[in-house]
Amino acid sequence: MSATVSSQRVLSGMRPTGHLHLGHYHGVLKNWVKLQHEYECQFFVADWHALTTEYENPQTIENNVWDMVIDWLAAGVSPSAATIFVQSQVPEHAELHLLLSMITPLGWLERVPTYKDQQDKLKEKDLATYGFLGYPLLQAADILVYRAGLVPVGADQVAHVEITREVARRFNHLYGREPGFEEAVAVAVRKMGKKASRIYQDLRRKYQEQGDHTALETAKALVMDQQNITLGDRERLLGDLEGGGKVILPEPQSLLTPASRMPGLDGQKMSKSYGNYISMREEPAEVERKIRSMPTDPARVRRNDPGTPEKCPVWELHKVYSEEETKAWVYEGCTSGGIGCLDCKKPIVEAVQEELEPIRKRAEEHERNPDLVRSIIAEGNDTARERARATLKEVRSAMGLSYR
Repeated sequence: MSATVSSQRVLSGMRPTGHLHLGHYHGVLKNWVKLQHEYECQFFVADWHALTTEYENPQTIENNVWDMVIDWLAAGVSPSAATIFVQSQVPEHAELHLLLSMITPLGWLERVPTYKDQQDKLKEKDLATYGFLGYPLLQAADILVYRAGLVPVGADQVAHVEITREVARRFNHLYGREPGFEEAVAVAVRKMGKKASRIYQDLRRKYQEQGDHTALETAKALVMDQQNITLGDRERLLGDLEGGGKVILPEPQSLLTPASRMPGLDGQKMSKSYGNYISMREEPAEVERKIRSMPTDPARVRRNDPGTPEKCPVWELHKVYSEEETKAWVYEGCTSGGIGCLDCKKPIVEAVQEELEPIRKRAEEHERNPDLVRSIIAEGNDTARERARATLKEVRSAMGLSYR
């Protein structure tokens, strides 16, 4: 896979936490299902990342992996549309992490915002480990080993993509200057033809001397359109544009996902730690019980007492599931005391049941056929390894580790 043609490759992963809930479905999986039909997607189980905080309790990880993969498949993530694999089964992640650790300044890792945040939130765990400090770099290796161009993240995770970009930039600066780079660039420019080479040189000058970013983007597009140069030449020309060397590890971009705060049964964010969740495989009777027992506006002591929807967790679920007509009926009925809380909850019960029914059915099919699930992952592991090996081959060569 060439560094210059990675813009359509998406990489995303999740730690194996076992059965997933509606927060995972609305926050991540629905987006994955959409992306797999628009890009070349790779979705992985981040089991090594789970060990950064759960290294004392690894016994549950394997079962959590299979439970989570089944939920992915039940949600509509398709092995025919995306590569699905397990991080630890592609050891190239670890090798690239090791090699990148040789060049990554300690301060870069210490300043990642989630480093101190997680230590504060998980005070009961001993996180004074190299693995926990280095997990942003392992994330960088996860992305860079596939030369992924896009990483779907929420706004709070952009910093992780930024450190990946910094690491890639530093690597390319240190190791992209192959012997005879300038001469190879000059040859590649001539291959473009007189007109295209003249335009390329003018655009490069405008960017490097005047900081004209429009010229940079135009020059990149010109290089990508050239049919008579090799992929290696393209990489050299793209590196030359920005005054660097050959692009070995391309810098990924954040693919910002729509903010999704799936409310839990108590109005807080849905989370296993809060116990306020509905799992993706929740039984119908349990779904109904959980929603019917949700707390409501405390001002509504009697059925005909007027209420304030904004103070009720059920209203937050209506924002996710209900059409405008239903929301208007709920708002009017609540504020006037015209409907009771159980009346208000009924459309939510129906909407969640309708959403979960096909997911439950697909999950049951996969539960009955665990060998199929394992074969999907085995095939995904093989595909991922093949791509990762190609990157490591170039990385080793650039770092002087290619012995012949």
